[in-house]
Amino acid sequence: MAPGNQSAITMFILQNFVDDPWIQDVLFCLLFALFVAAIAGNGLIIATIHSSPNLHTPMYFFLVNLALMDMICTVTVLPKVLQSLVAENSISYGGCLIQMFVFSWVLGSELLLFSAMAYDRYLAICRPLHYGTLMSGRVCVALATFVWFTGALNSLVLTCLVLPLSFCGSNLIAHFFCEIPSVLILSCSPTFINNVMTVIADMFLTGLNFLLTMTSYVFIISSILRIRSAEGKKRAFSTCSAHLVVVTLYYSTALYTYVRPALGTAGLLDKVIAIPYTTVTPSLNPLIYTLRNKEFKTSFKKLLFPH
Repeated sequence: MAPGNQSAITMFILQNFVDDPWIQDVLFCLLFALFVAAIAGNGLIIATIHSSPNLHTPMYFFLVNLALMDMICTVTVLPKVLQSLVAENSISYGGCLIQMFVFSWVLGSELLLFSAMAYDRYLAICRPLHYGTLMSGRVCVALATFVWFTGALNSLVLTCLVLPLSFCGSNLIAHFFCEIPSVLILSCSPTFINNVMTVIADMFLTGLNFLLTMTSYVFIISSILRIRSAEGKKRAFSTCSAHLVVVTLYYSTALYTYVRPALGTAGLLDKVIAIPYTTVTPSLNPLIYTLRNKEFKTSFKKLLFPH
């Protein structure tokens, strides 16, 4: 086939995280444990909330959406990462496009969801008397629909922009999964439009949503500080601090990754930066959001020990 035809490369090779066999074994055990934790933990969150009528509130509705996104992210990325640690890890051109689309969909949707969750906490703490009206069931469903649809639309645009590109040189992706920035580097075609659209999408999904989330928390913290009772302050902070930690970690690493194409590639650093939002966050979210939540823990115990 002629060089420049995108079908000249039908298979990509995903680069190993490291070459040292001992470190590979350690990473395999660690990542497999995180994989199990992410699937089991988020699955239990969904099951607990579904079976507990007292948890059918906006906050837990959004938490179910977050748990579902984390499970999809884990299933999309980690199996290939685990495979790369035990054997040469190849992925078809079509499979790579699918992985890019699904991962970008979930990533974009999760960034939007964090803003919806921050808005929910803002209304609950700053506008408690109007909370039931402003965050009704219909509003929750509308917000969730917007989050999933906008994430899918963003991902569809970015993935479709990859389709016209030619891949006629090296087929080694310098990453442990197919992520848009690392795939664009391999293209023989100009990727200026792709890079610009990726940065624009990232600034909108990451930068703008981070700004909205932080603005919400400025008002939230201001309201919490006006609460007179120490117990009230403690409870309000406990419902928001976990979300704030996750949001900061997630936004900062995602922003770095998708602005990176304009700066070149940093090899191992790119992989390390990708770990928090592809592996660690989906595994820790169940603990972060439920560990200090007495209401959830009570419902969880009832699910495990119904009698």
